[in-house]
Amino acid sequence: MRGETILLVEDEAAIREMVCMALERDGFVVWQAGDGGEANRLLADGLPDLILLDWMLPGASGLEIARQLRRDEVTRKVPIIMLTARSEEEDCVRGLDSGVDDYVTKPFSPRELIARIRALLRRASPVEADGTVDADGLVLDTHSHRVSAGGRALEMGPTEFRLLQFFMTHPERVYSRTQLLDMVWSRGSFVEERTVDVHIRRLRKALEEGGYDRMVQTVRGAGYRFSAQS
Repeated sequence: MRGETILLVEDEAAIREMVCMALERDGFVVWQAGDGGEANRLLADGLPDLILLDWMLPGASGLEIARQLRRDEVTRKVPIIMLTARSEEEDCVRGLDSGVDDYVTKPFSPRELIARIRALLRRASPVEADGTVDADGLVLDTHSHRVSAGGRALEMGPTEFRLLQFFMTHPERVYSRTQLLDMVWSRGSFVEERTVDVHIRRLRKALEEGGYDRMVQTVRGAGYRFSAQS
């Protein structure tokens, strides 16, 4: 799958350009926003793996945006790093209390920022060190591209594998068809939304053994969710 996607919300063009260049050089895909409104428009089209959020923004502040993201069912589990010029302990505590996972104080080096991003993504990812993801006996191996259920191998196509990998590494979140197209097929892919339904059906068929098809759940009017819970 493609590199992790970072949503960068920063109103200062020079900082945005510097951070974007550093992230892209390190293999990340970067979506850029200058304020909360622009960030919301991007989030309506897809979900990033992590959000870099400046504290001081025109309109709603980074603190307000972080609180909104944590209240939203779709975005509440996306890791957030706050970028801030405020270095006082009280300010850092306010940032963490708003729901952000980490903060980086300006000025910062791109290397430090990327190290913090990588560390947070590792903590947020359910993928084990050996490249496996396990959900109640359903095991996906990202190295060998094999899936097993209760120890028995399952057969599925490459698109179904990518779809399952995305679901298993992003559990308990609801994704629309548009978001799944963006995350699994890639942004700008010329694939119709109904294609998602076709591959969901194929994935469920492949997971029927052992009843694991129940984990790919339809959320009426919203999209799909992967959950080990009934």
